[in-house]
Formats: sequence, structure tokens, C-alpha cells
Amino acid sequence: MKKILALSLSLSIMVSLATAQISHTRSGQVDKNATEILSKANKKLTTNAVSFTVTMVNKNSDKKETARQDADVLYNKGKYRVSFDGNVIYCDGVSTWHWNKEAKEVVVNNMSQSPDDLMNPAALLSNYGKDFNAKFIRKEQNGDAVIDLTPKKSKSYYKIRIIVNADNGNIRRMEMHNYDGSCGEYHISGFKSGVKSSEADFTFSKTQNPGVEIIDMR
Repeated sequence: MKKILALSLSLSIMVSLATAQISHTRSGQVDKNATEILSKANKKLTTNAVSFTVTMVNKNSDKKETARQDADVLYNKGKYRVSFDGNVIYCDGVSTWHWNKEAKEVVVNNMSQSPDDLMNPAALLSNYGKDFNAKFIRKEQNGDAVIDLTPKKSKSYYKIRIIVNADNGNIRRMEMHNYDGSCGEYHISGFKSGVKSSEADFTFSKTQNPGVEIIDMR
């Protein structure tokens, strides 16, 4: 589940892909429009706090649904809070807190600094040109653009596909395609930009939650 949530967070770095004339190269190399759009997404995500709901769907190699999970996400300049089924994950840009309310425990870890770690969406976006090849695939009749990110180094997945509305820049869906034939889909709804947030939104408060065991793994 933590891996699924990590992937959902990567969506937040691409939620504002801006309007652009859609084209792609026959050779399948990095497309100029993809570079421009992802740069605009980075700028918006580092300027405004955003919130959205993500529905995460796992599918096996037969494309049959095996799991579904809804989560509410608040993201602001590399900091985030993810809430789902009695769990909350906080990140202040340095550390992460995974609070399991039923177990009454919080596990604390250092935030990964790996540029391709999907728990660190800011690093992923800022280094996408280094770690991924990006290209347009097509523009759908409904105005949605399809963009593929393929990792330059070997991963458990071979492609991240992003579906985004080319008119308003709202991301519709992201798909992570794995080598074993399985796929994770991440459907975005209720996206809001410029929401209010404070530092307290991205850290677990021990004083406000007495009786919770804290397991510090840092």
C-alpha cells in the first residue's frame, strides 16, 4: 500500500500540464512540447499548494482489477499529507510519519533523496529529463493528451503514461506499466490549486495525539 501511495504522490507534480499544440516525433525521442509542459507543471507545483483525491486501481496481467483505494492528498512545495482508511502519511520535506490510527502507532523515517523515488515527487519532476525520456503519443478527440515517460535505467516498470486535458491542463489519469504485465492506474478528481496550508499540516503532532506510540527509524 505504501508503494501505491508513493505512486499517487507523483501525480501531484504533473497536475497542471498546461495547454500546448500537440505533436510528437516519429523517432520517439524527447518531444519539445513535453519538456515545456512538464516545466510549467514544475513551476505551478512549486508556487501553489494543491489538493486532490486519487483513486488507485491495481490490475493484474489479465487487466483484471485486484485492488482499489481512495486517498486524499495535500501537496505544497515538496511537502505532503496523504490520508486513507485510518492512515495518514505526513512529510515535511525532511522526514516522513506514517500514522496507523487503529494500531495507535507512528513510524518515522527519513525522506528519501533518490531522484527517482516516487515518495519524493519534487525530485522526480526536477530530474525527469535526466531519468526519463518524455514524448507525446497522441491527442485524443476529447482534448486529452497522452504523454509517456520511460526510465533510462532499469526499473520494475517500463513506462509511466500520463493522460492530461490539453485545454485546461488537468491531469486525468496516470498509468504505471510493470514488466510483469500488471498495471497501476491513478485517477485524479477534485483538484484544487491555491488551497490554504500550514507547516502543521505536514507533521505528526504528538501533543495533539497522546497515547500514540512513536517508532523512530531515522
